Amino acid sequence: MTTITIQPSGRTVECVPGDTVLTALERAGYALPNNCRAGACGECKVKVLAGAFDQGTVLDMALTPQERAQGYGLMCMAKPLDDALEIEWGTADARPKLFPPRENQPFVVTDKRPLAPRVMELRLRPLGKPMRYWPGQYVMLGDPGAGVAPRAYSISNAPRPDGELVLQIARQDGGATSVWAHDTLMPGDNIKLAGPYGTFIGDPAVDAPILCLAAGTGLAPILALTEAAMRRGFRQRVMLVVSARTHADVYGLGMLAWWRARHRKFDYRIALTREQRDGCLAGHVQDVLAEVAADLSRHTVFAAGSPGFVASAVAAATRLGAQPDAIHTEGFHAQQRPTVADDAHLLSGAAA
Repeated sequence: MTTITIQPSGRTVECVPGDTVLTALERAGYALPNNCRAGACGECKVKVLAGAFDQGTVLDMALTPQERAQGYGLMCMAKPLDDALEIEWGTADARPKLFPPRENQPFVVTDKRPLAPRVMELRLRPLGKPMRYWPGQYVMLGDPGAGVAPRAYSISNAPRPDGELVLQIARQDGGATSVWAHDTLMPGDNIKLAGPYGTFIGDPAVDAPILCLAAGTGLAPILALTEAAMRRGFRQRVMLVVSARTHADVYGLGMLAWWRARHRKFDYRIALTREQRDGCLAGHVQDVLAEVAADLSRHTVFAAGSPGFVASAVAAATRLGAQPDAIHTEGFHAQQRPTVADDAHLLSGAAA
């Protein structure tokens, strides 16, 4: 057993043998930023002040040799080797925010329906205690016993009393997990989930206009965040921009229209990259964002989709004045999904 000390707060967390530092922190409820969980994105990078650890296999672009020499590590892969490890992360209070994730949580598929040509929706009900999660988080879905590797899928609904989870899964050519979910999973099937994971969550204390940018099933966590904001009577303006290749690829329009009619502070726009249609923006997010909001200096921005889409969205929002600490992103990485050529970011914000 290793004791992990978080500085400057001085809080301590116990890490059992075999667990990564990230897993130990999450079990204790700490919201260390992370995304890929595979040593590829660099979001969980922190400085290790004392103690030895096994870094495991990570990409140099996520953790450079210079950063290694300075004591930095990627906590999603780091496993302590000593009885004590001291890391530098968080604020002086370092208040826990996340619900500890759990593995092998049993659910039953209660409904399955197509949303778009390559997107399918699963509705899941817990067979045990409901999963506690924050809107914007994701779960791992798969069937390792049948050779279907777990992959990350965002929860698209805000928490509900009955514990129902809604997942929106894009079919990826060559992606074993998404093909299994599309072709094999049926209503009535029992599955097991792990989660919740991720720090793509909203701060209820923030009182600023919100801009949400989504491509493909990157819309899923945005829907959960928006639903939660609407429920609590969020007073500021919320604008959502959905990017897609064609209008046929856009889903959820009925819900978005209902939110627009019900909540006067909510609005949305559709941006199409491969066709022109009345009432829709024409072009990629970096080309059309200024038509939606010319000044983002006071906004909180949420962007979700593939890494390519998210990078373009962040760059566009930054050019329009969005502050770095007010930009929140989610983009699943190549280690979690197959490579899809040309405009892949418009197909999915989730894994294979």
